[in-house]
Amino acid sequence: MAASVTAASGEPKEKRRKESILDLSKYLEKKIKVKFAGGREVSGILKGYDPLVNLVLDSTIEYLRDPDDPYKLTDDTRMLGLVVCRGTSVVLICPLDGLESIPNPFVPQDT
Repeated sequence: MAASVTAASGEPKEKRRKESILDLSKYLEKKIKVKFAGGREVSGILKGYDPLVNLVLDSTIEYLRDPDDPYKLTDDTRMLGLVVCRGTSVVLICPLDGLESIPNPFVPQDT
């Protein structure tokens, strides 16, 4: 028999359901770009997710990094297909629709 947990007032404590900060439902069936801890970047069609931000992506493409400069992406890619991305390693999620790359204003520009 399980005992119910009570608050200091003697009333049973209710478990509060945590709401996710991210509302990924508006990105279902749309292309998104995902950056991971460690530097990997992929893009694909969001097929599903859960409250822990585990993602299911289809038609996934990984953008490969320059072997000499790990902070620089190359034009090389590889097809991964259907993947499950672990939420604990996801750093950034952004839609590809309307995404525009701009130069970094904090890096000195060659003139």
